[in-house]
Amino acid sequence: MNRKRHLWVTASAAVLSGLLVYGVYVLQLRQVKFQETVNVVVPVRFIDAGERLTTDMLGVKQIAKASYVPEMFLHAEEMDGMEVIVPLGANEPLLSWKVDKFRLLPSREQATFQIPRDYVLSVSNGIRAGDKVMLYLSGEAVASARLFAESVTVASVKTSGNLEIDDTSNSNLMSLANSDKEGMYAARRDANGMIDSVNLNLTEAQWLKLDSICKGGNSKVVIAYSSESLDIAEAKGGAR
Repeated sequence: MNRKRHLWVTASAAVLSGLLVYGVYVLQLRQVKFQETVNVVVPVRFIDAGERLTTDMLGVKQIAKASYVPEMFLHAEEMDGMEVIVPLGANEPLLSWKVDKFRLLPSREQATFQIPRDYVLSVSNGIRAGDKVMLYLSGEAVASARLFAESVTVASVKTSGNLEIDDTSNSNLMSLANSDKEGMYAARRDANGMIDSVNLNLTEAQWLKLDSICKGGNSKVVIAYSSESLDIAEAKGGAR
């Protein structure tokens, strides 16, 4: 009887020892796997440029830790509401330069103003959303001069049908995001319409100055494309 009990105790101890060894092995394996991989945010489907991200569009993907770069996102909540600058493929790790939450929105000190047509003498045909432009005064009531010392950002450029003006096959914003100056240039040659309205991000002081000068009808503004737009492309390229 004692012999059977001894055998049973020995067998139980062997089983428990085996389970303990297996448990330690699983824990070590998980730890090694955690150390060698990282979960990054990826789209669950193809997402075109211009779409706004929601959390249901996003998932996670395990990649080798050695492949991780700081520009990748680890939490889908960080991406909610961001606008896609370039098309994103399914299961492609998201990089910070490919999205922007406030790309064309005014800053805290600004608002977006649609410039009345009768305030405008001329608009450069090549301006697009995201560009920097210079504003100049022209008219009998004032001496021709630059209205603001600094350039301002174009929030949108619309056709009479309320469509954003761009080259649909070669978006200026996509070229800008890729720091592709040749693409930016090409996008301005084949637009999908004529400029009917321009929206600019201005401070309150800038708008009041523009409005006070132009509302009488004797002075108008000339909206000119600024080469600072190309500086933005270079900055984005350097950021990557």
